[in-house]
Amino acid sequence: MAKDLFSSHPPFTPPTTEEDRLFWLRLIRSPRVGATTFHRLMREHGTAAAALDALPAIAQAAGVTDYTPCLRDKAEAEIDQARAKGARMLCFGTEAYPASLASIADAPPVLWCMGQRKPVLRPMVALVGARNASSLGTRMARTLAEGLGLAGYTVVSGLARGVDAAAHHGSLKTGTIAVMAGGVDVIYPVENTVLAAAIADQGLRMSEQPMGLHPQGRHFPPRNRIISGLSLAVVVVEAAEKSGTLITVQDALEQGREVMAVPGHPVDGRAGGCNRLIREGATLVRHVEDVLEALQRLQDKPRQDDPSPQGPSPEVQAGARHASGVSQSTEQAKTAHKAMQPAPNNKTGASSTRNNRQEQCKQPAPQGAGDCPSRPADSTPLDQRILDCLGPSPVAEDQVIRDLALPAATLAPALVILELQGQIRRHPGALISRS
Repeated sequence: MAKDLFSSHPPFTPPTTEEDRLFWLRLIRSPRVGATTFHRLMREHGTAAAALDALPAIAQAAGVTDYTPCLRDKAEAEIDQARAKGARMLCFGTEAYPASLASIADAPPVLWCMGQRKPVLRPMVALVGARNASSLGTRMARTLAEGLGLAGYTVVSGLARGVDAAAHHGSLKTGTIAVMAGGVDVIYPVENTVLAAAIADQGLRMSEQPMGLHPQGRHFPPRNRIISGLSLAVVVVEAAEKSGTLITVQDALEQGREVMAVPGHPVDGRAGGCNRLIREGATLVRHVEDVLEALQRLQDKPRQDDPSPQGPSPEVQAGARHASGVSQSTEQAKTAHKAMQPAPNNKTGASSTRNNRQEQCKQPAPQGAGDCPSRPADSTPLDQRILDCLGPSPVAEDQVIRDLALPAATLAPALVILELQGQIRRHPGALISRS
């Protein structure tokens, strides 16, 4: 059944009319449809209208009864609310959509924007860091933002207190983008209300979330992958060893972006994350000239072809990422990525675990095994093989493809079915886990 539902490949069609944009919004707001599933449905059905028509049958094949896509009235209400607040919709595949963001595996299909378009027309650099930043940290962030702006770069950050706010203040006159965790019209924290208004007037605010949504903890990691996805590089100013800022760093590494960090005093807990990043290969930043020098090296590299507006391809979904002419060296990315992971207990532990999982994935699911989670009666052997590869911790989709030794085109429809069933969850950076 799943094969029949995902057998055609009409050309991807970006929205060109108000009616098209309404269908896009309905599709991305439909239950259990995230960015990756959205792109998969668009590749398979060509238009959001066709994908919406197919969703109930896909959900039924997944064993989900009484599935209802986002209703027209609900999407129209969100569009009316956006117009009343002065927000405009930006859709993937259109000319105005930032090329750097379009290159990531889970590019947001729809963004709400408030402010000027000019900031996304310039090369962008993310400045992120601690909310409880020191006075020295906020001063450094502001100085770096001012210097980057004067050099022709747009500064991207998350409108949080501390380093984010300082970065926005420092780049207001030259161009700044605030990526919001909640609705583009919901200011969080409230203390940044005046700053947010100034950004909407002189820069740009954007969010993939519905209008009026108040942010919760789960909304921040998806926001972070947009910050890094927009940017050529991510500069970290003060971050503790377990700072949420390091989520943005991991997204940046997975997206092939350069990572830089400002060092701090060894006994200052707010500098532990930055110092570790530098020790593991991130570019050390003493002043804005260090950032500009690193950016120049990146931009001097041969450009790769920009992705066509077809939605991220299966290969990109599987983890092959690039960033409009900018990427880290392979060794640096591997080293810095390892810095984000817990160390194995012994030299062979990581390899042994990976090999065991590969063997488990390649074997048929055991019958009647008491320690195996139950599965729906209508699930397929492939479904169970996928679930056997997954646990509660997110893993890269391309790793699952390698473990199963199957083509991405075979695995992708099954993942959509499992997501609609609620058996797997998608995470930023083309990661998946068992629900």
